[in-house]
Amino acid sequence: MTNDKLIVRINELAKKAKTVGLTEDEIKERDKLRKEYIKNFREQFKTEILDNIYIVEKDGTETKLTKD
Repeated sequence: MTNDKLIVRINELAKKAKTVGLTEDEIKERDKLRKEYIKNFREQFKTEILDNIYIVEKDGTETKLTKD
């Protein structure tokens, strides 16, 4: 499921939780969707941000940041 669809469904469940409450199945679904969203966010953040960080030395050389 894409992040946009996850957000829409999570928001639907949040609104329902505030108004009429959630069933046990909906609570489980909400928790599963939240975990999936966080997992997707972390993967995307790593790919778009962390994998593209370079350290620029005073002499102008660039070294890719690595996890040691």
